[in-house]
Amino acid sequence: MQHYHRIRDLREDSDLTQEQLCRRLYMHKTTYTNYEQGKHTVPLDFAVTIADFYDVSIDYIAGRTNFLKGKANPQFSDEEIDLIEKFSCLTERNKGKLELFMEQLIEQQKEKEFKVKEAG
Repeated sequence: MQHYHRIRDLREDSDLTQEQLCRRLYMHKTTYTNYEQGKHTVPLDFAVTIADFYDVSIDYIAGRTNFLKGKANPQFSDEEIDLIEKFSCLTERNKGKLELFMEQLIEQQKEKEFKVKEAG
């Protein structure tokens, strides 16, 4: 994934228009639009600014990792790694849908566990 996709996805996930973001970052909209469309390479100083703004790593913006906070090396099982790889292939919108579905499953699981404890 190219870095310009990441900065667009981060902006959209934050429910910001290009105009709103540019006002917050004190930059000209045309400049930002060129970065987001991949017409111009994102300079390092802007990558740092945008990483700080969204609280993500530069590695994430550059597409070097799918972990928002950087190249962490957590210990995952093979099953967990498979799920992470599948998740990273989803669009940001579908990631949100999946996260909502997972939250619903967890809540249902908690309710079942609670009922079993009360019955026992």
